[in-house]
Amino acid sequence: MRHLHRPLTTAARPFTSAHTYRRWAYLIIGGALLTPYAMAGLVLATLITQGGTAQESPGPGGWVLGLLITLAALAATARVPAVAGAQHQLARALLRGPLNLLPDTPPAPGARTFVWLCLFTFTGMAVCLATMVGLTESALLAVAPLTGDPLAPAGPLTVLGPSPEPVPSPLGPLAGLALLLAVIAAVALTGHLMARLAPRLLGPSPASLLADAQARARTLAERNRLARELHDSLGHALSVITLQSATAARLIDTDPDFARQALTHIADQARTATADLDHALGILREDTTAPTAPPPDLTHLTHLAETASHTGTPLRLALDGDPRAVPALLSRETYRIAQQALTNALTHAPGRPLDLTLDIAPRHLHLTATNPLPPRRPLGRRRTGGRGITGMQERAHLLGGTLTAGPHPAADPTHWTLDLTLNWKDTDTP
Repeated sequence: MRHLHRPLTTAARPFTSAHTYRRWAYLIIGGALLTPYAMAGLVLATLITQGGTAQESPGPGGWVLGLLITLAALAATARVPAVAGAQHQLARALLRGPLNLLPDTPPAPGARTFVWLCLFTFTGMAVCLATMVGLTESALLAVAPLTGDPLAPAGPLTVLGPSPEPVPSPLGPLAGLALLLAVIAAVALTGHLMARLAPRLLGPSPASLLADAQARARTLAERNRLARELHDSLGHALSVITLQSATAARLIDTDPDFARQALTHIADQARTATADLDHALGILREDTTAPTAPPPDLTHLTHLAETASHTGTPLRLALDGDPRAVPALLSRETYRIAQQALTNALTHAPGRPLDLTLDIAPRHLHLTATNPLPPRRPLGRRRTGGRGITGMQERAHLLGGTLTAGPHPAADPTHWTLDLTLNWKDTDTP
């Protein structure tokens, strides 16, 4: 029985699915929308072909002219900007299907909207007629045994004339049920085809999809850049504040002068962190002007070393070359990498010296940060890895450089070494 259950479920799905009846309502709306256009076109065509009177039914020429007037009215409607959006939203709400998987961007008014309006209204009118005839005939067939008539109508063909093969009244309910199921199946198939066509005519154009993808990529890249900025700047400031506040609390009784200096540096770091946060938020807010204070770069490395000395972590800085010769973007990003290297040393190896070496050539720089590894912790007290190294590697990759970080067993397994290499061309501008 189980192998028969799945085919039966699949066959019954068009009759039990809510999509079928939702799309049925959608198509009936299309038929109702076509009615005033078709009536107006037919009346105008009759008046034109009959010299201003409508005494007789329109001939073949009148029907053709009426169709052309209807199409012209639909084309004018498709040019209205709000129509494309309304059709898009109506199809998403009732047709659903693949259109709902695309971005909620309506098409621009034009040819695609016109084609969809024609398809929507004329198909809807056909579904309206099939619904009226099919439901009426199926109901007449179903009640045939109750009327006492020996014969019953034979389905929708009776609207065109007498049925060639009348159905005996006892079989009327079965014929009515079969006709009803046929109408539902036809509507389900029509709605499915309309749902498959909707993305091509009501969905965003390929150019719009490409523009949206590029905009999302730019937004994601900007978010990642701001995340790195906040992680490196605020992470460094908070690490320094944590160490200096702990030192000030420990020495406030025995060495109040040093504790006072530590508190002063805490205030400086807090102001720096506030400025960095304001810089990042200024980029996020579209209604604010760009911050005037430039972010720190390699010319601030000396200040970074002085800040580290107040935390009890000696930073030995060896600088070879002129930091001002480095392009501005590379200078800022390299400073952030050096700052994050110091933050990692303060966090994972507090109090241990950090050697920071920067060699600057005309088209090349090499940054090395080395500090002793802390004693191995018990397994239950291991720190979880953060995002610092990942952020530094992302910065280096975006600049076309290379960055490695970790202990080097071949050289000195007792030290952690960060190595950054960046190159640029003479034509690069800051």
